[in-house]
Amino acid sequence: MVEWALILSSALWFGVLTSISPCPLATNVAAVSYLSKQVEQSSQSLWMGMAYSAGRMASYVLLATLLLHTALSAPHLSAFLQSQMNMVLGPVLLLVGACLLGWVSIPTPNWSISNAVQQRLAKKGQLGAFGLGGLFALSFCPTSAALFFASLLPLAVANDSALIVPAAYGIGTAAPVMVLALLLHFGTMQVGKMFQQLSVIEKIARTISGVIFIAAGGYYCWSYLVPLLR
Repeated sequence: MVEWALILSSALWFGVLTSISPCPLATNVAAVSYLSKQVEQSSQSLWMGMAYSAGRMASYVLLATLLLHTALSAPHLSAFLQSQMNMVLGPVLLLVGACLLGWVSIPTPNWSISNAVQQRLAKKGQLGAFGLGGLFALSFCPTSAALFFASLLPLAVANDSALIVPAAYGIGTAAPVMVLALLLHFGTMQVGKMFQQLSVIEKIARTISGVIFIAAGGYYCWSYLVPLLR
């Protein structure tokens, strides 16, 4: 029970870090602010923000579930990943830690959604906001790609979980966006000030997490890879 609590907490934290990483953070603040201006009543703007965050969550969960289900449904691949995961995990954790600290960058596809598509979706209410969040979630930057592909997926494979772990990650990605929507709804913070404060929090959280990843990766390499070289 305690082990699963740690696993789900880790997945949740990966999701939070993904959502407040530089690229997703800028997109989330701009999108929620833009969507809130597309409706006349403040209560509707809150629902638009929540629909957008739900779309991001659903997109991450669906993508992770599809990739993991494909991997775990192949007997040989599944057996290899689960039996050799401890040896693979060390280098993976070191890579993610290096990405979080800005030492290396994972190349990601550069694509964006046209303004015409964004405006068309924004005018379709909560369903459009849901779709916009889902599309924006697939626009990975190096940090979010490292967290999703090199942290979440190995964690889910190691625990043979193609749904529960990705779901916890999805909740983590949605939580900061829902907070953004609430703050904008109640007008407690200006967008510029909010973005600045979240950027500071993100930098501190990313640095601490990067150091932890490096330490954990070094431990796994020392425990499982170094003995093979002796």
